[in-house]
Amino acid sequence: MLKGKNIQFTFLFVLMLISNTLISQDAYWVYLSDKEGVSFDPYSFFDPKAINRRLKHQFDLNHPEDLPVRTDYINSVSGLVDTVIYASRWFNALGVWADEYQIEEVKKLSFVLEIEKIESTALPTSANSANSDPEPDPFVESQTSHLGGDVFRDHGVNGKGVRIAILDAGFPGVNTHEMFEHIREDGRILKTWDFTSGNQNVYLANQHGANVLSCIAGFYNGQYYGLAPEAEFLLARTEVRNEPFSEEIYWEAAMEWADQNGADIINSSLGYTHQRYFPEQMDGRTAFVSRAAVKAARRGILVVNAAGNEGDGSWKRIGAPADADSILTVGGINPNTGYHTSFSSYGPTSDFRLKPNVSAFGHVMAAGKGDVDKTQGTSFSSPLVAGFAACVKQLSPGLTNMQLLNIIQESASLFPYFDYAHGYGIPQANFFFEKEKTDSLRTTPTFDAKIVDYELVVEGNELFDKILESGNDLLYLNFEKKNGVLTDYFVFKVADRNMLRKDISFFPEIKKLNIHFAGYTKTIEFNQ
Repeated sequence: MLKGKNIQFTFLFVLMLISNTLISQDAYWVYLSDKEGVSFDPYSFFDPKAINRRLKHQFDLNHPEDLPVRTDYINSVSGLVDTVIYASRWFNALGVWADEYQIEEVKKLSFVLEIEKIESTALPTSANSANSDPEPDPFVESQTSHLGGDVFRDHGVNGKGVRIAILDAGFPGVNTHEMFEHIREDGRILKTWDFTSGNQNVYLANQHGANVLSCIAGFYNGQYYGLAPEAEFLLARTEVRNEPFSEEIYWEAAMEWADQNGADIINSSLGYTHQRYFPEQMDGRTAFVSRAAVKAARRGILVVNAAGNEGDGSWKRIGAPADADSILTVGGINPNTGYHTSFSSYGPTSDFRLKPNVSAFGHVMAAGKGDVDKTQGTSFSSPLVAGFAACVKQLSPGLTNMQLLNIIQESASLFPYFDYAHGYGIPQANFFFEKEKTDSLRTTPTFDAKIVDYELVVEGNELFDKILESGNDLLYLNFEKKNGVLTDYFVFKVADRNMLRKDISFFPEIKKLNIHFAGYTKTIEFNQ
């Protein structure tokens, strides 16, 4: 009889396991109908920098999206689901954990407009190939000098007074590593929050956030690892390995938190691709995180996001939120070649807008667990440019975020040339101090180009030998259709004055042919 009871108990236990497996919990966004009867005081809620930013960008201090979510709605939903993770003001939505039966009950609530299941996980935009290198000096120097870091420093520009929020997976060592001592001593880590556990301790878990911070503001053994060592910081932990489907909720919550606490710039290395979306949905309007990034931009924040590391994978394209039109998307450059690194995701967006906007080194030296690590990924291209943006904002504090984005593009090494691997190229500090010289370089021909019997012939002029001696040996070429969309683009390494001969008879749809070499861009138009 006892034996039979054991069998019965075991059978019931197995049934419970099966039931729990079948009724799994997922993350959802529950969109609500209204904020009737809700009010708040923006001056007590927002940091003064956030207030000033809104006023500067003519964004309503009492905008309905900034009103809190109705407490009675939160309580009603909370009673039906396992957990309410976050109440988003911007979207008037609740991020929840629930099973399918609980969600069916939530759907019956009269104030629920829509429910969206979160089926994706964020892909890291670092390539996870860190390794210790005790003598990184030459590499470190180049990761800032390729952007003109020495030029900024010579002019006393270091990001001072600019507030940067970093959304990442963890910041272990930032509270102890010598690379961040100058930041700690000045009290410039203003606020921290771990959205995955609901406390202020972000100095744990994944090293990635510490790597990123070092590429913005690191200073170690007398060397600068980023361009903005005097900026101030908000550190948010938004990613956790055992809760991948909550990351989107944590990320959006951190965006609102960064806005509330006066961020001028947000750096993010998030990337959503094939696990939820199709390539045709990378239009800047479909993905939730892309819409959130746009909302931050409307509030005057410059959002800087990594392009992603899908360039040598099956997806290849940028993900979300890198597809959003009003954020600065950063691709990766290989320091050894000077052009696109193979893993960096390609543009354009699915609606054929230019992405990435600009590029920076995707192979860097960064703060490691003990000392310094060599690592790679567009995760590190992005903070290098975020630091650059902080320097430009320090120089020109009156710029709006979109003016800041546009002038960074204009400063880039290939401008006005662009393609879907490099964007406009690598931002250059010289542009902000020697604009006349930059303009002169851009209007001084460095080659001759013509079409002969459907063949493009490019030849170096009298400046060629001097240019080649300087190490500048890359020629860029793209083919542009009537609507401005590129059909093809190339990079050639040139060795002599007979720079290029290319058959163009296979490109019947082209309206323009754009060539760039050593600062000069030439366009050949076709009458078709």
